[in-house]
Amino acid sequence: MKILVTGASGQLGSEIKELSINYIDDTFIFLDRVEMPLDDLSQVLRVVENVNPDLIVNCGAYTAVDKAESEAELVDIINHQAVATMARWAKQNNRKLIHISTDYVFQGNSSTPLKEDEPTNPINIYGLTKQKGEEAVVFSGADAIIIRTAWVYSTYGTNFVKTMIRLMIERDEISVIADQIGSPTYAHDLAQIILKITHSDRWEKGIYHFSNEGEISWYNFAMAIRELHGLDCRINPISTEQYPTPARRPNYSLLDKEKIRETFKLMIPDWKDSLTHMLAKL
Repeated sequence: MKILVTGASGQLGSEIKELSINYIDDTFIFLDRVEMPLDDLSQVLRVVENVNPDLIVNCGAYTAVDKAESEAELVDIINHQAVATMARWAKQNNRKLIHISTDYVFQGNSSTPLKEDEPTNPINIYGLTKQKGEEAVVFSGADAIIIRTAWVYSTYGTNFVKTMIRLMIERDEISVIADQIGSPTYAHDLAQIILKITHSDRWEKGIYHFSNEGEISWYNFAMAIRELHGLDCRINPISTEQYPTPARRPNYSLLDKEKIRETFKLMIPDWKDSLTHMLAKL
């Protein structure tokens, strides 16, 4: 199988690259934003046609959530129009697509884990463009799987875990939001799931949710990072209102994973186990 992975230098793309050595019968083509600029639609089509993959795994996205508020047009090209281009190509050429989406397509005012058929209602530009990307995939009719995930971290790239460690080393005291609820996603776990689905005889198109198991706040997550990494910085819980940002965040991002677990017969690790593994690797 020839597999094209976009966003190759990002957290998820890097984890897939690390795991790809275990799949010796496959040919992987990893392309970053230089080799496949998602803001250039003609180039996106040209690259996909030249590579001619059996499967596209689209990990590439504009993910700077706050900056997105002032770059709506660019964000739409990358998170929506480029996705539509790949999905149309996949449909026309009878190829498969796995597209990574986000909990930010939801409003975030639920109090129970979010199922795949929950109404979407994004509250920021990033979430809106990711919603439009999902809709473009569905509208194309491509043989595609959309995986929504949340709170992604990895040994690669910039993320909450690495930022917290840096701040806790630099400072005696930090403040972390305590009223936004979800479950983190170790990108390594998601990469493993993607490769399992890719090679599964259970392939079934549609939308799925994946994060690690458990329910915590960002504050709880920071406390666990401090404990597991052996740091002694004081962490103060604060409310969302006490930490205003250009883009609003969902207050509740806990994803229901029953569909992906049952469809592909998966074991999903608990968030604290995965965090322990990541910190040991780091």
